[in-house]
Amino acid sequence: MDANRVTFETRLKHNAREIEALLDALLLPNSLSDEIARPETLRSAMHYAVLNGGKRLRPFLVVESAALLGGDAEAALRVGAALECVHCYSLVHDDLPAMDDDDLRRGKPTVHIKFDEATAILAGDSLLTYAFDIIAAPETALPDTSKAALVLALARAAGLGGMAGGQALDLAAERQAPDEAGIIRLQAMKTGALIRFACEAGALISASPPEDRRRLRAFGEKIGLAFQLADDILDLTSDAATMGKATGKDAARGKGTLVALHGMEWAETELRRHVADAETLLAPYGARASTLIAAAQFIADRKS
Repeated sequence: MDANRVTFETRLKHNAREIEALLDALLLPNSLSDEIARPETLRSAMHYAVLNGGKRLRPFLVVESAALLGGDAEAALRVGAALECVHCYSLVHDDLPAMDDDDLRRGKPTVHIKFDEATAILAGDSLLTYAFDIIAAPETALPDTSKAALVLALARAAGLGGMAGGQALDLAAERQAPDEAGIIRLQAMKTGALIRFACEAGALISASPPEDRRRLRAFGEKIGLAFQLADDILDLTSDAATMGKATGKDAARGKGTLVALHGMEWAETELRRHVADAETLLAPYGARASTLIAAAQFIADRKS
């Protein structure tokens, strides 16, 4: 294993521990100022949803993109925790019977199985709103202009024109398979939008010039495409024990994917092309970008 990969994996695990410690602290029973109370069942469901495993790749990308541009590390960690709240909310809702109807997530019972459907819905709602609380709070030591830019960018990535819109398109794809352009749009929204935000956030945290934001945003788009292609390949080639969730469901439901459309060999070639494009985008940063480049390679090579 090369040195960059060892460094990347060490940093990924370290960041995951820091994010999990922060999320645990953010979801303690004690009420915050202006909160009236924290109902224990709802708080427990939120805690369970965000602390049931996972690589914490999205917050890692926030932290590393901010580090690349000299952004405040503690603020980046809090923005990463906010993003993880949004990501986990989406998983809680995606697992519901009205959506993908999954019983397992990361090898454990999904939130609606562990608790109940109503609690799962409310836990997702609360995680989404808490994300913006975390960014706006005084503890996130950034100028108000930076906080406003982050809130706007995250809202756009998570909502109607981003992840939630992509989930709607994904549900519609069960009734009528989209064409290639439709599949790319769906995946860029459902999966890619939050990954794009994770990378772009580094430029917003560090108040970097527009060119840095454009470059990191484009990098995020490329690795978002790579992430989804890798996910679609794993859905066909892996198993539930390895993935920690059901596999083969897209094919069973007749959902169109680029892998199904073009075949495995094409998908693997395209996956490598996206990673190469991502590396090219970060070339101007030299060795400082080695961890983010290793992240792009990790996305392509992951087994779960």
